[in-house]
Amino acid sequence: MKESDHENQSAPLSYRGARHIVWLIFVLVIVWFVLRSLQSVVLLFAIVFLLAMVLNPIVAWLQKHHVPRLASVILLMLALVAVTGTVILFAIPPLARQSQELVQSAPNVWRGIRARIESLTQNYPAVREALPRTDEIAGRVGAAAGTVGNILLRSTIGLVGGLVSAVFAVLLLIFVLANPRPLVAAYLALAPDRYREQAHRTLARLMRQMIAWARGVAINGVITGLSIGVLLWLVGVQPALMFGVFAFFGEFLPNIGAFLVSIPILLVALSLGATKFWLALAVIVLVYQIELNLLVPGVLGKEMRLHGFSAWFLPCLLPRFSRLPSTNFICDRANPITLRSIAKQQL
Repeated sequence: MKESDHENQSAPLSYRGARHIVWLIFVLVIVWFVLRSLQSVVLLFAIVFLLAMVLNPIVAWLQKHHVPRLASVILLMLALVAVTGTVILFAIPPLARQSQELVQSAPNVWRGIRARIESLTQNYPAVREALPRTDEIAGRVGAAAGTVGNILLRSTIGLVGGLVSAVFAVLLLIFVLANPRPLVAAYLALAPDRYREQAHRTLARLMRQMIAWARGVAINGVITGLSIGVLLWLVGVQPALMFGVFAFFGEFLPNIGAFLVSIPILLVALSLGATKFWLALAVIVLVYQIELNLLVPGVLGKEMRLHGFSAWFLPCLLPRFSRLPSTNFICDRANPITLRSIAKQQL
């Protein structure tokens, strides 16, 4: 029997075997095109499942304390909605006020910049030849403002669709958390009988890693948010507390969270003057460099028990595919301090 199996394995590829391989490749290509056309839907479901893995321990803890599972899910959703609503309620008025002040002070800021440029070009003729005329700069700024307006219009239209997707995601998350057993059973049923135990271990490890990631990101978010809030309060950029809360939630958005947090901070600081702007920029660079070089390998790597290579491979690889130059800049700024921290952790 063993000799016949060995002979079958060593036999040349038959027409039937080649046909099976061709059909397999064809099916994989079709699946790839289907997933590519439905990438937004697949991404939405993937995010919901990952959130369910992170929030499931909280629901299980409430269920262990004699709270029905459906009631636990509803309480958790209400708590998340309350936190989000509180942040929005306290964030919108000061940000709107600061944005209005920035718009009102824009002419004065432009006149100051124009005066400095003219003074610089009068003292240094070489700079005058290198720089465009102030009228040309104003024209380019106006054209850029029109482009920004179109982007804002498209973003507003996309915001409505985003709100609908968010509501759908919340409903889907409630269904997944309320009764996850059929989904787990369906996942295990996809694996053959001899690999079912390995599939179960893989799912359990994935859930543990997601919980560890959420715990590590929460710790980093508390440290980063507190640091940004305190430092902005010291330099006089308000509302510092709200910016600290933004920094905390920004930690849960890999790669782009820091830049989404920095934009309102710098706009508000610019409305307060050039000095405040540079101080706020220094605060942002300082805090996120400390996070990048110390907190990520020290806290997140320890929580997830990651090797140093794993801690840096995906954060550096994914931005290359997403083509975000800002995230590439963060990755390229990795210095020996980070590498020494990771090596020390592994020892």
